[in-house]
Amino acid sequence: MRLFLLPVSTRRSLIYCERVHEKPPRARSLVDRVTLKANETWAAWEKDDKAIGNWKHKVTFYGNHAMKRIPYEEWGLKTLPSLTAQRKQSILEGRDTCEVLFPGRYLKQEKLPGILEKLAKERQAMHRSKLIWSLVIMPFTAPFMLIPVIPNLPFFYVLYRAYSHWTALKGSRYLEFLLQHNLPTPAPSSALDQVYTAGLMYPTRALSRAAPSPTQDQADEVSGVVHKQTENETKDVMVLQRWNGKLIAEQFNLPDMEVEIERAVEQVENSIKSREELSKEKLELEKATGEDGKRAKDLLPDDITEKIHDEAEHVAAEANKEAEKGAKEAKKG
Repeated sequence: MRLFLLPVSTRRSLIYCERVHEKPPRARSLVDRVTLKANETWAAWEKDDKAIGNWKHKVTFYGNHAMKRIPYEEWGLKTLPSLTAQRKQSILEGRDTCEVLFPGRYLKQEKLPGILEKLAKERQAMHRSKLIWSLVIMPFTAPFMLIPVIPNLPFFYVLYRAYSHWTALKGSRYLEFLLQHNLPTPAPSSALDQVYTAGLMYPTRALSRAAPSPTQDQADEVSGVVHKQTENETKDVMVLQRWNGKLIAEQFNLPDMEVEIERAVEQVENSIKSREELSKEKLELEKATGEDGKRAKDLLPDDITEKIHDEAEHVAAEANKEAEKGAKEAKKG
C-alpha cells in the first residue's frame, strides 16, 4: 500500500491513501453498497433539471458548497482503510507493507514522523465527539419526513456527517497503528519533486505540462527560494498550486487524488495569506530559474508557447460551440 504526504504549504500537509482495487459487487459490505448507491444518486441529481422547482439541482449545488467547507484533513483521513482484525494481523506479521511518498526537496524527511503522528492523533477526539453529537441529533430530524416530495434532507445530512466522522476516525486509528509498528517507510519521490518544481516555476497547468522537466539544479533553486520566503521557517508559504493537483494525479494514475489536492490548496490559501501576498511569492518563484529578471515561462521555446496558445483557442472554440448548442436546445424546450 502507498500513502502520499503532500505538503500544501510549508506547515500544512495532505495525506492521501492509494485506494485498493474496487471489490466485485458480491464482496462489498453493506456500508460500501449504500455509499456507492448514494454517490450514484447524487450524481444523477446533479444532472436532473426536470424536478419541480429544479430542487434536485439546487440541493446538489448547495450540498457541494457545504462539502467544500469540510476540512481537507478529514477528507484525507477518509481515504485510509479501517483497522480490521485482518489488517492488524497482517501488520503484526509483517505481511502488510506500506510506504509514504513525499517530495523530499519540499518536505524534510526528519519531519515525517511528527507530521504523520499529528495527523493520526490530533483530530481523533474531535471526530469521536462530533460522531456522537451527529447520532444524538439524528432523531430530532425525523419530523422533516412529513414534508411531501422532497426527501428528509436534514436527516441525510446529519447521517452523512456521522458517516464522515466515523470513516475519518477509523482512518486515523489505522494510521496510528501503522506508526506504532514503525510503518510506513519513508520514500522520497523525485517524480513529486519535479511536479512540485514545475508547478512553482510556471503560472499555468498547460505551461507546466508542456515545458521540459525541471533539472535537479532548478529544483534546488526553487526549493531554496521557498525556504528563503519562510524567513527561517517563521512564515507559512504555499508550495502547491490548485491546478497542479491534476498533474500529480496523472503522474501516479490516481484521478481521485485531484479533487483532494484542489480542496486542500483552496482551504490553505484562504487561511494563511492574502491573494496579493500569494501572487507576489509565486512571481518570485517563477523568476527563480530565469535570467535577467525574466520568468521561467519567458525562456520557453516559441514552438511550445505557440502550441499552448493554439490549444487554448481550440478549447475556447469548443466551449463556445457547446454554449451555443445549449442555448438552442433551451429555446426549443
